[in-house]
Amino acid sequence: MADSPLLASKKCPHCQQWSMWQHRVDDRCEHCGELLDPRAQQSALEREKLEQQKMPPMFLIEIKPDDNAAVRFFKTIVRGGQFAFAAILSFIIWLVTLAAG
Repeated sequence: MADSPLLASKKCPHCQQWSMWQHRVDDRCEHCGELLDPRAQQSALEREKLEQQKMPPMFLIEIKPDDNAAVRFFKTIVRGGQFAFAAILSFIIWLVTLAAG
């Protein structure tokens, strides 16, 4: 019973007929084939677009090819520090979760 999807019926906003609805954004009417919840579909598309525009979770300093040698050298050192910080933080989180059991 835990794996069964939530089944309900929903009135189609296009043809006004009742169709089975599994609470998904891509559910379609059994009669006309239109989306049962077009606003949810639009909202899901907008959310997906926003997620694609987000910055990566770990922001690294950018080393541009047109930087001179000294700037690239110092940026490389800073980037190494960023990687070391992430590695140490990951190790501490792993250690805490291991200790928590």
